[in-house]
Amino acid sequence: MRLCFLLPCLLLATTATAAEGKRPITHEDLWLMTRLAPPALSPDGRAAVLLVTEPAYDPKDQRADLWLVATDGRTPPRRITGTPEPENAPTFSPDGRRIAFSAQRAGDAAPQVYVLDLAGGEAVRVTDLSTGARSPRFSPDGRAIAFVSSVFPDARNDDDSRRIAKERAARDFSARVYTGFPIRNWDRWLDERQLRLFVQPLDGGPARDLLAGTALVRQPGYGGRMSDTGEELDYVWAPDGRSLVFAATTNRHTAAFAWTHSDLYEVRTDGGEPRRLTGDGSLESQDSHGRPSFSPDGRILWAQRTPRSDRIYNATRLSAFAWPAMDPRPGIDPELGRAVNAYAVSSDGRSVWFSAEADGLERVHNARPGGAERVVSTSSRGVYTGLVGSERGAQVLVALYDSATEPHELVRIDPRTGAHARLTSFNVARAAALDLSPVEHFWTTSPVGGERIHNMLVRPAGFDPSKQYPLFVLMHGGPHIMWRDTFFIRWNYHLIAQPGYVVLLTNYRGSTGFGETFAQAIQGDPLKGPADEINDAADAAIARFPFIDGTRQCAGGASYGGHLANWLQGKTTRYRCLVSHAGLVNLEAQWGTSDMIYGREVTAGGPPWEGSPIWTEQNPIRFGGSFRTPVLVTIGELDYRVPLNNVLEYWSALQRQQVESRLVVFPDENHWILKGGNSRYFFRELHDWLARWLGDAAAGSEAANAD
Repeated sequence: MRLCFLLPCLLLATTATAAEGKRPITHEDLWLMTRLAPPALSPDGRAAVLLVTEPAYDPKDQRADLWLVATDGRTPPRRITGTPEPENAPTFSPDGRRIAFSAQRAGDAAPQVYVLDLAGGEAVRVTDLSTGARSPRFSPDGRAIAFVSSVFPDARNDDDSRRIAKERAARDFSARVYTGFPIRNWDRWLDERQLRLFVQPLDGGPARDLLAGTALVRQPGYGGRMSDTGEELDYVWAPDGRSLVFAATTNRHTAAFAWTHSDLYEVRTDGGEPRRLTGDGSLESQDSHGRPSFSPDGRILWAQRTPRSDRIYNATRLSAFAWPAMDPRPGIDPELGRAVNAYAVSSDGRSVWFSAEADGLERVHNARPGGAERVVSTSSRGVYTGLVGSERGAQVLVALYDSATEPHELVRIDPRTGAHARLTSFNVARAAALDLSPVEHFWTTSPVGGERIHNMLVRPAGFDPSKQYPLFVLMHGGPHIMWRDTFFIRWNYHLIAQPGYVVLLTNYRGSTGFGETFAQAIQGDPLKGPADEINDAADAAIARFPFIDGTRQCAGGASYGGHLANWLQGKTTRYRCLVSHAGLVNLEAQWGTSDMIYGREVTAGGPPWEGSPIWTEQNPIRFGGSFRTPVLVTIGELDYRVPLNNVLEYWSALQRQQVESRLVVFPDENHWILKGGNSRYFFRELHDWLARWLGDAAAGSEAANAD
């Protein structure tokens, strides 16, 4: 008689029924799904605009245009641009009749700002800077546009920028010279250019650089927010239109030996030195402020705040200040120590809407400053991202929604019930044809500290409850992120499972979405504790789900997940094979060559030469003599977060120990595999590797599950 718990049995039956008439996902299905960028919302909430990308394997066949969506759902979305070049960072004018965006169209040497009248006509270019223009924002009266550009430090105007660029181009050498840190970011060498804020009058005249010649930009540590796509300068217009508030750092040059932070500043549109609004002006560690926003009545300045403590991870809160006095007001400190992601001040100014991770999901919350908080979206599936709200009138909330079985669509969220209504259907029909089982959530108990550990399980297409399936343990990167019920492109759960594997996703200590303390628990225990929890979760899954063949297991991951795979290489032989993408093998080498180092030093208890035991006790290369498990090793040659040398060191150790292994290097990729053809090849390598070591994907019969 087959052993079965009630819930798993019910899920088996419903899965088999739901799969009828559907087919397994392919890489083409995954890659060609339409992709949606976070939306912009008109001030009255009646319309949203967003960039919609129709991918292709050949970049020249890809299309990306802006679409206008009525948020009442009464009229279908419509495409409002149609050029070969994509339009980025769209934003509405105060009256909602125009949008501005950044694009590099035919004849542009660099991206410029364009304005499009939604009543009809062609977009008009309104900037002409040699250094380009991005991230536009209309002034409150709609007569000017602010934007960001990267210029040379000595440039006071565009003529200076052109002259300096010409001088650089005439050089007969190509050396990079540095006197401080950092020097690289993800896949880019940093250069001397710095972010500046400009204002462009829409009635003509040149754009004005508001930061040129200021003492702020002359500081050696001046800069914006570093992201995986480059450097950004978060800013907002002040309510009277006479100044802008922005976030900047002045101690980025200390990143090799100290924490860095960002403060809020105000700069007037008629010039002058920026006024620092937060912090005490020192370079010592302190709270970081960013992503500023004003309440609709202009009386309160809101900003995300990440406190500084002796811990590496600190959850993001929201701070509030009376404007313009900057007197502190009650902010938002989410319950259970969860972090604020996207946020929007309510149209009546009395509360804040925000999204936050929890238990594999990302939900929408509402909170009053210093008061009660409620979860608005109560769905047991999916994530809401890119949340925005209307600035006036009845409250309108829109966001992107997706789950592991539902690719991104734009939705409108009812602020009272939390239910959402879909406003777009770009991917609905495609997804409906695929056999995509919902993720299954279950909990285990940490063998390290006794905490509850969240897990998700994904079954393969064509699931048959009478068979047994191999287990692939997929480990997430970060470490301060979370496996989510999301339609993931880079490591799509269902595409990995497609040949006939059960995929296990464990949110080990260090993961976000389970409170600040849980995310901080990884400090001083960078690999062993999380790996023990992952192995324990695999044991629990095998015991709980009778369709898992516990004799056939492989494990793998990318970035920090790759670090864990390399740790498992030296500490266990339970897995038939491993997969390591962008994984470090030597903590000391990673510390010295990565584009960010100080956090690694802190989590290890000090720099390598001070003798902290972490550098040896939790360093995979120190266990090279135990390397035995066959492993697929992959890396992007342009990766500066986990530089190629660390992967080559792992490869050398594998070859020295004569471990059966395969190395795949992508010369034109960075920390992620982002190109269509490369992604398709990567999944082919992954599936071939798993098939080699796990044998037939599904085997056995109902008798195999009998006692």
